[in-house]
Amino acid sequence: MLTSGGDAPGMNSAVRSIVKTLINKGAEVIGIRCGFIGLLKMKFTKLDVMDVDHISSDGGTFLKTGRTDKFKTEAGINLAVKNIKKMGLDGLIIIGGNGSIMGAKKLAEKGVKVIAVPGTIDNDIAGTDYSIGFDTACNVVISSVDKILDTAYSLVNENPRVFLIEVMGRKSGDIAIHSALSGGVDEFLVPGKELNYKKIISNLEKKFVRGKEHAIIIMAEGVGDSEIIKENLEMELGFKVKRILLGHLQRGGNPTVFDRTLAARFGYQAVQSILNSYGNFMVGIQNSSIELKKIEDIDEKDKEFDHETYELCRVLCR
Repeated sequence: MLTSGGDAPGMNSAVRSIVKTLINKGAEVIGIRCGFIGLLKMKFTKLDVMDVDHISSDGGTFLKTGRTDKFKTEAGINLAVKNIKKMGLDGLIIIGGNGSIMGAKKLAEKGVKVIAVPGTIDNDIAGTDYSIGFDTACNVVISSVDKILDTAYSLVNENPRVFLIEVMGRKSGDIAIHSALSGGVDEFLVPGKELNYKKIISNLEKKFVRGKEHAIIIMAEGVGDSEIIKENLEMELGFKVKRILLGHLQRGGNPTVFDRTLAARFGYQAVQSILNSYGNFMVGIQNSSIELKKIEDIDEKDKEFDHETYELCRVLCR
């Protein structure tokens, strides 16, 4: 097994679940270090129960992760297949985001038995409601928003204090939407929806008239350049806006209970699939049930936009 792409809190819980379940079934477990880089460079080690017994509470990934453009080439894929045969692997479990799952798909096309496990804070993988790491990232955002709210509420200026907080998510707005739902946020900006400054300002000004002396705006990074958006907001408002980039803080930290249990369930199902030779699949969760999606049917298309949650968020930000 390997972890690839961006690290996500909860990956270690998936690794632990996979290792313990496989060993319980009498199988030998090989961990490939540094993602696809390690697969191409044959960086692997045999894993035992005690290697992973303590890792569920740790953020990041015990196996480390990495990307390489070589894996996007035919030569790189062929080398990976050759190394898998050299290591004598019966199958490969890949934990990662969209790029990692596309890599798993290429290996499957070459005859490798592959199971993919969605692990990315962006929660942008079609075919699963949630991916490992998303819940923890949202909790990190909310913790930061709570702290910003403390100072926004406490310190009064001549003009209202407005904070623009940029969160991660690539082209997905899931982190922004779920964080806005959970915190005391006044506006949120997500990809796929019009960036209407007049509506944003109108909403904020109504709040200022009611006596509110601060405002929090969350924006997903996929909306655009936050510095330009900040400047446009300032021009419309007539006073300064503070821009905050949470950045890679969202990737780190101890995984939440939800991410740990989701990862454990994904890992267990991945093992069942690979041992029972169901085929090449991605493990996912839909309507609280763990399901398998044929990896040949998984592509890089955008995950379906959650209009219902978006509309609820619009109401709560008014």
